[in-house]
Amino acid sequence: MVKKRQNGLTYADSGVDIDAGNELVDQIKPLVRSTRRPGADAEIGGFGGLFDLKAAGFKDPILVAANDGVGTKVKIAIETGIHHTIGIDLVAMCVNDLVVQGAEPLFFLDYFATGKLEPHIGAEIIKGIAKGCIESGCALIGGETAEMPGLYGRGDYDLAGFAVGAAERGTLLPKSDIGPSDVIIGLPSSGVHSNGFSLVRRIVELSGLNWSDPAPFSPEETLGDALLKPTRLYVKPILAALKATQAIKAFAHITGGGFPDNIPRVLPEGSNAEIDLATIPVLPVFKWLAATGGVAPHEMLRTFNCGIGMVAIVANKHADEVIEIFAKVGQPAFKIGKITEGDGKPERVSYKGTLKL
Repeated sequence: MVKKRQNGLTYADSGVDIDAGNELVDQIKPLVRSTRRPGADAEIGGFGGLFDLKAAGFKDPILVAANDGVGTKVKIAIETGIHHTIGIDLVAMCVNDLVVQGAEPLFFLDYFATGKLEPHIGAEIIKGIAKGCIESGCALIGGETAEMPGLYGRGDYDLAGFAVGAAERGTLLPKSDIGPSDVIIGLPSSGVHSNGFSLVRRIVELSGLNWSDPAPFSPEETLGDALLKPTRLYVKPILAALKATQAIKAFAHITGGGFPDNIPRVLPEGSNAEIDLATIPVLPVFKWLAATGGVAPHEMLRTFNCGIGMVAIVANKHADEVIEIFAKVGQPAFKIGKITEGDGKPERVSYKGTLKL
């Protein structure tokens, strides 16, 4: 026999707090407004976000869309209580994928799912998202917060991001004339970015270190802070370079899968890539991960960016010009390889030299 309750159940009794959701919306409204740009007023509260392509200056645009997350890097943010940078990662993983196609990021939407909504934590996450949007010139025009007790443990959360950009018709990358003798230019990463963190966390576990301990590869900061260093945003330097020259044929964002999985995505049939590993500025974090985890060089190259977060492909005669253009906008860049004739084998990226682990 079911015992009758004097008062009926409420949504809050099941673990979902509508008032907390409303509180979060009130906290983040100023953050969202800070991302305004031509084409979007960056107000939230409606059922859908609006964007005016004409007001943004486009005449005959092709829309480009991308979505991504930050993987188990969120686990480190949760365990350290450092939530203000993970939103930058979320934006970067999406907008970096747009800009490699020659598209200008226009607007961004986020999805934040958690077991128990803590408005102050949600606001910290959105603060990072807003910062990433401002740094990449796109408006935060909407999002969704889902409180799902029973699916996520208390304190756990996950993030997904969705970005849309545009390019004028005829300007999309990659170009069709990529071929042997073209040069591969590398743009340095800021750290691990947002890939390979299941392996990172396993290595930290093996090391016996706590997140609050000094990072062995960067003793002036904690291990948690060092590993949460946000993914570099390449949008503004790439758009500036594309505006300054027509010499760039392609970009490849070096994410999960490293060089061997990402560079072939922009190569035409019959072309391969050769990377000179001696030119890669391997960051101390990667040296520590390799040494502590006993990770072989080939596994490092297919799991992490190892120090290069983005590559550009240009004709040999324009390589120095493009490097100089990047330098003028504050983006280091240098030659790391070349395009070669394809040999019909499945592996389309080969290496020479030795990775400085």
